[in-house]
Amino acid sequence: MRQSSTLLSDTPIRLWDLEFPGDRTQIHRTRLVYIHLDHLLHHSKIDRDGRVDGYIIAWLPNEVLIQLLRRGEVVTAVAMADTGRRVEPIAQVLARMRQETERADLAFVQGPEGLLRYMYGGCSGPLQRRLVDAAEPGLLFAGLQHERFTGILELISDATVNYFRFADGKFQDGYFAGRRTDEPIGHFVERLMHPGADGARRTLVATTFPEPAELPAQAPPALVESYRDLFWRITESAEGQVPGEALKRAHRLRDALQPTHAVLAAIGVARDRDPVAVVASPLELTWALADWTLQLLEQLEVIAPGVAPVVLKEATREQRFVLQKAGFYQRLAWTVAW
Repeated sequence: MRQSSTLLSDTPIRLWDLEFPGDRTQIHRTRLVYIHLDHLLHHSKIDRDGRVDGYIIAWLPNEVLIQLLRRGEVVTAVAMADTGRRVEPIAQVLARMRQETERADLAFVQGPEGLLRYMYGGCSGPLQRRLVDAAEPGLLFAGLQHERFTGILELISDATVNYFRFADGKFQDGYFAGRRTDEPIGHFVERLMHPGADGARRTLVATTFPEPAELPAQAPPALVESYRDLFWRITESAEGQVPGEALKRAHRLRDALQPTHAVLAAIGVARDRDPVAVVASPLELTWALADWTLQLLEQLEVIAPGVAPVVLKEATREQRFVLQKAGFYQRLAWTVAW
């Protein structure tokens, strides 16, 4: 397979060559065509040996896609490309991996949640590029110490990605690709930044960003689809109770609330259209659906008093326990007697 020459945005680093830290490699880099992706993801969720923190990384011709896992569950996904870095909808990442099965490589690497937070922060930003003097690369660390920098330094050396955590200008700890377990950090940094045995200078790219406090979890695609089903169940039940009014009001409110709840663009997509991939937390899904439901039913109560509990009971009965746990009903103005 021909290797891609696409470069990471604004760098001389080839995306195809990127290597990230990790504790243990579950699946070494191999052609994606030889791996059943669905089986891998399913195994990670149900098997004790697979329920680990780590990441699944795919090298595609024009980008690198990374799914970040907590106890075997994909919690979010990021992408690195020639156009930049970004957080991606999990469903979209899976779709692009499946489209490029024959031209992609994949690896599954175990690693602590701290590493996953840094990998996420390196794509979610805000990012600040740091100048590295090729003649005196050590000045990078001296500069961070001088400015009393607090946060994460991502240092890419010849495509190996390393993360250094600083507090008030002082190095604390980090995660490093290719560091031997018994190798002193000072020696490792020297090896990262200075010419190798052949005398060739390293290709160095340095970026800093704030340390993420957590690894935000995206709502999985199945949950998004479940909320989409609820959106239309509520709409259809309301239309059955208030014909000619509920449907058009539901559409108007969906469009009017999108600046506040962007996720409504995904859960409000018609049933006969393809789903829209979205980056949203489970809480954002719940709040968006609850806000839209509240305003829709308030309007319909003016026309047909008492209709709101009827619609809620009919449309959400099958998902009521999930919605109760998510706090959906607490955001509404009516009590439903089950």
